[in-house]
Amino acid sequence: MLKSFKKFMSDESAQGMTEYILLVVALIAVLILFKDKIYEIVDGKMESLKGDIGGFTI
Repeated sequence: MLKSFKKFMSDESAQGMTEYILLVVALIAVLILFKDKIYEIVDGKMESLKGDIGGFTI
């Protein structure tokens, strides 16, 4: 039984999925922390784009 427990503990078959989940969690945390700054940047770019489109004439 101890041998099978050691084998189970050394099994790394799900390690890749765990790493992906941790990466997604870290990305979400960064987005939440900097959401106001990201919103300001995106809003500024959209306003700039709207001004550029409004100034475009054929």
